Amino acid sequence: MRIIEARISITTTAGHHTGDYRLITTLLDPRRYPATDLVRLYHERWEIETAYLELKSTILGGRVLRARTPDGIDQEIHALLIVYQVLRTAMVDATDSQPGLDPDRASFTTALNAARDQIVHAAGVIADTTIDLVGTIGERVLANMLPDRRIRTKTRMIKRSNSKYQARGPNIDRRTYKATTSINVITNEP
Repeated sequence: MRIIEARISITTTAGHHTGDYRLITTLLDPRRYPATDLVRLYHERWEIETAYLELKSTILGGRVLRARTPDGIDQEIHALLIVYQVLRTAMVDATDSQPGLDPDRASFTTALNAARDQIVHAAGVIADTTIDLVGTIGERVLANMLPDRRIRTKTRMIKRSNSKYQARGPNIDRRTYKATTSINVITNEP
C-alpha cells in the first residue's frame, strides 16, 4: 500500500480553500504512477457512481432484475453491461468525431432513447456498405449535448439519511466558478 499526502488549494471568485488530503493506493511504483498524476485523477473516482446510476435508473428504470435463478441473473447482468458498454462506445465515437468535444457532455439518456427507437422501429437493421461510426445514436447525442460540467470546488459529503431532498433548496449555490487548483504533494517519493 502507498500513502500519498497532498495539499490542494482551490481559488475561485467566491474565495480560497486549502485542504490536506490522503490518498491510499495499490499503485506502488512512483515512477510509473507519479503522486501528482494520481491526485489530479482522484476526482474521476465518482464516474463509477454515474455508471451505476445509469445502469439502475436509466436502463432498468428502477425495476429489479427479472431472473429467478443465479444463471439467469448472471446472464441479465452481463446483458446490461454489454448494452451499457455499446452505448458508451457509440457516445465516445460521436464525441470523437468533433475535435475538442468533451465526452462528459454526451447524454446517456439520449443515447439509450435513440437505441430504443432504432430497435422499436427496426431502423437501420440492414447496414450499408459504408460504416458510419457516428450513426443514428451518435447524431442524436451530438444534437443534444449537455452543458459543460461545473467545476466541483466543495468536498463530497454523504447525504443525511433523514431526507433524500437535503441538497435542494433556495440556499444552494449553483453558479459556475472559474477555479484555479494547485496541488502540492507532501509525501516524499523518489
